Amino acid sequence: MTDLIRSASLQRFADVAREAGLDPRKLLARVGLPPMALQDPDIRIPAGGVRRLLEEAAAATGLEDFGLRLAERGGLSNLGPVALVVREQATVGAAMDALARYVHIHNESVSLRIERTGDVVSVAPVLQVGGGVPARQSVELVLGVTFRILSAFFGSGWSPIEVHFAHPAPRNRSAHRRFFGAPVMFGAERDAIFCKASDMTRPMPAADASMARYAQAYIETIAAREPTIEGKVRELVAALLPTGRCSVERVAEHLGCDRRTVHRRLAERGATFSDILDAERASLALRLIEDRRRSLPAVAGLLGFSAQSALARWFKAKFGKSVTQWRAQSTSKREDQ
Repeated sequence: MTDLIRSASLQRFADVAREAGLDPRKLLARVGLPPMALQDPDIRIPAGGVRRLLEEAAAATGLEDFGLRLAERGGLSNLGPVALVVREQATVGAAMDALARYVHIHNESVSLRIERTGDVVSVAPVLQVGGGVPARQSVELVLGVTFRILSAFFGSGWSPIEVHFAHPAPRNRSAHRRFFGAPVMFGAERDAIFCKASDMTRPMPAADASMARYAQAYIETIAAREPTIEGKVRELVAALLPTGRCSVERVAEHLGCDRRTVHRRLAERGATFSDILDAERASLALRLIEDRRRSLPAVAGLLGFSAQSALARWFKAKFGKSVTQWRAQSTSKREDQ
């Protein structure tokens, strides 16, 4: 099964793509990612799709530093709930340890290794890559965001000792030197940022011990949720439904398997794809139908129905009322409030 990542990783992708002369929505469609990933930071999308997206963008623009350009717009805030516990730690070292412990909540395809050798600490994001998808831009995005997080902790004037990339050097290294403000080596043994060990003892700005305990308890409840096949299918269905192209075949493609495997894995846990699709469709239907600016044919398409009549029959059977009755009722409730 494929790894999923919060769409917050693409929070500023549209801006960077447009500045480079690209249509971000067309690029997302080309790699099979839902357009809502550009608006909602909390939907979960396939990490492999994100890797393909960044490589497509770099190839289309000829910008070898596309991943770094995206990293320049990112930072700790992109990490959502993980940021809560990280920013409240007492020292930078403790903050990075917390990031290493919980980064999988934000991105299942990334782990973070922190090692000390003498007076030097290496911070090495490790990207799990499969399926032969190139990962150069994703590696530079992840390492770039890690650098941005460290820089925010240390404040202006800080720079690492060195930055290493395992992949070959680009034609022009100036963007990388400018971004990191430190020597950058390519063709190294691993991707890593090297810092002084003493840097890790620096106190975190505005750390709050009581808030740290609250954040720790909150993030532990999230971390304890075992990723299940139902959860991954539900997240993908929710993301794909508004594209009008949600099917078990499409979900299986995102999960890196075939439709039979999806059905079998769901059956093992007493679930079916049809039930998950129906539940997510019902949730989305109510939000779309209560938005009177949307025509019913458009709503039908977004919910995966071939015609408005099919939507009408399904809605009446599901909710016991016609679409027009439901809309009238919801309008009346808003006017009474």
